[in-house]
Amino acid sequence: MKLSELLSGLTFYEVLNASIDNVEINNVEMDSRKVKDGDLFICIDGFTVDGHQFTEQAVQNGASAILAEKDIAVSVPTVKVADTSRALATVAAKFFLYPTKKLPLIGVTGTNGKTTVTYLLESIFNRNQQKTGLIGTIQMKIGEEIHPVKNTTPDALFLQRTFNQMLDEKVEQAIMEVSSHALDLGRVHGCEFDIAIFTNISQDHLDYHRNMEDYLHAKSLLFSQLGNSFGEGNKKYAVINLDDPHSDFLIRSTAQQVVTYGCEHDAQVTAESINLEVTRTEFVLKTPAGSVRINSRLVGMFNVYNMLAASAAAISANVPLSVIKDALENVKGVSGRFEPVEGNHDFAAIVDYAHTPDSLENVLQTIKGFAKQKVYVVVGCGGDRDRTKRPLMANIAMNYADHVIFTSDNPRTEDPGAILSDMIEGLEGNHFEVIEGRKDAINKAVKLADTDDIILIAGKGHEAYQDIGNTRYDFDDRIEARKAIDAKGKW
Repeated sequence: MKLSELLSGLTFYEVLNASIDNVEINNVEMDSRKVKDGDLFICIDGFTVDGHQFTEQAVQNGASAILAEKDIAVSVPTVKVADTSRALATVAAKFFLYPTKKLPLIGVTGTNGKTTVTYLLESIFNRNQQKTGLIGTIQMKIGEEIHPVKNTTPDALFLQRTFNQMLDEKVEQAIMEVSSHALDLGRVHGCEFDIAIFTNISQDHLDYHRNMEDYLHAKSLLFSQLGNSFGEGNKKYAVINLDDPHSDFLIRSTAQQVVTYGCEHDAQVTAESINLEVTRTEFVLKTPAGSVRINSRLVGMFNVYNMLAASAAAISANVPLSVIKDALENVKGVSGRFEPVEGNHDFAAIVDYAHTPDSLENVLQTIKGFAKQKVYVVVGCGGDRDRTKRPLMANIAMNYADHVIFTSDNPRTEDPGAILSDMIEGLEGNHFEVIEGRKDAINKAVKLADTDDIILIAGKGHEAYQDIGNTRYDFDDRIEARKAIDAKGKW
């Protein structure tokens, strides 16, 4: 594609060094190490690295042109814009020929439940004989092919390239988790969503957002960006949890059709006759398309809401109710989400990603609902993140557990001891202890557990690593718990 054509979506830009009239672009890159002959290198001034420092390396690797927001001196044409992050989304969408105009796309946002809802939707559409593409916290999938991801929602270039790949590989439905960071930073600019889902909102990411109002506003962008126009062949839907106290704000944020779900208010998609058990959940799924009884292996009230969200979106996408029922009843669970640890033991050990006050309370409420004996909780808080949620999570653990072991999560560059001090400061009660080493904390919980007790290991879920300082170490709560259980009889 000619550079002049690629830039046609930009309103204002300045050309430096040389003419761009005959410059051909083979690819677009924002990592100078990946640049090859004929590429356009876009300089992004990020949180830790400024791409403008690597323009010479990009040129040496074969870049035909540079897109920058600062004055730079290189031997190839340079296009200067006011904001390369915004320009990146425009250019990437143009280069890959606007893939989401042809690929149906569902976006899921909210504090908790995003990953589970996307996996439920994947299962539903697969049961409907549709090939899916999924981008989320755990991984990216195109059909059955799995790829790792670094962020919950990757950058705009990655997204446009990936959606183009999905089209090439005959994907019929794309599903994506959309984080508040991604919305605030414009990573999903250029993505045309057909259905946007709101799960819930509670305190999280206040290390990044100024306050809860700012956090909520970021979430609302997904719904306002559904657009302000209507088309017969391109209907768009906002799927909203009516039981969340912020639902009205989200509903007012969109001009598109609203589909509500919930249990406490008069929602369009709801659950009735709910029966929560230790190993399964039963309820009647009531929708505008009819009603059907669901018998799912997913447990807990929070998973009822997740199933309602996925069902509401699937119905909006014209998936038959019988297919939705079949999918929900055959889903085994999501990695690191209320995941039982297998092993030869007469107590239960559960690993869950709960890392916010609300999600921790939801999981513990579920556990207390079927606990026969004691409940043990192993929990910590991440470093370099919102400090204000640390005492909140500690108090929730103390309120529900018989014994709490506070430990390291991902301390990152913070002192683990300082994080734990933030958690336990002012705690009432003495049914807790502090064990900084996460492996030792898990071992201690397993050692204490007796018949019919339940251990919750919270905070990291599917993560197979622990970030300490600037180093990432191999660490998986599920593996460590299984080792401790296997060794219990030998202690």
